[in-house]
Amino acid sequence: MEKGIVIGNKIKTIRESKEMTAEQLAKLSDLTIEQVTTLENSEVLPSLSSLIKVARALGVRLGTFLDDNDEIGPVVSRKDEADESISFSNGAASEKKHMIYSSLAKEKSGRHMEPFIIHVKECGEKDFIMSSHEGEEFIYVLEGTIEINYGKEIYTLNEGDSIYYDSIVEHHVHAGCATGAKILAVVYSPV
Repeated sequence: MEKGIVIGNKIKTIRESKEMTAEQLAKLSDLTIEQVTTLENSEVLPSLSSLIKVARALGVRLGTFLDDNDEIGPVVSRKDEADESISFSNGAASEKKHMIYSSLAKEKSGRHMEPFIIHVKECGEKDFIMSSHEGEEFIYVLEGTIEINYGKEIYTLNEGDSIYYDSIVEHHVHAGCATGAKILAVVYSPV
């Protein structure tokens, strides 16, 4: 089953188990009813920001939508063991799929951080929709160049550079060059 469909089904299942209507979820997550319905029906790739808002509104960890395992001990992720990935939209008007996320700890239950290796596709468009959500993010550039619009500032990061920021400030992450980039990102989102 495609990952987007799994996420949509999980959102709907959790919402219904809490006897919450789609309208109530929309209000609690600060999304429109159309956005909630679209996410639940897996009609579009969710943005990470939207998914975090839905997780918060449902009172679950972000990882609840991304994993199925209950490992309570340490989780080791080996580089030669290709991990299933998930794609998210970046909020650009014409971009449907710009970031491919590979989770580094999907087997770890009860985690509060979400570590990912992210392949950021080249993105010629600079008309982005900024997003914000509770929590913090850490990004380390493994390959290429990325740009981060953070509030009114723009930060350009090259291979070996990193940034740590409060994600409540409106932000957007995108490739800073025509060849794309590869980053290590750790997202913390309080429940």
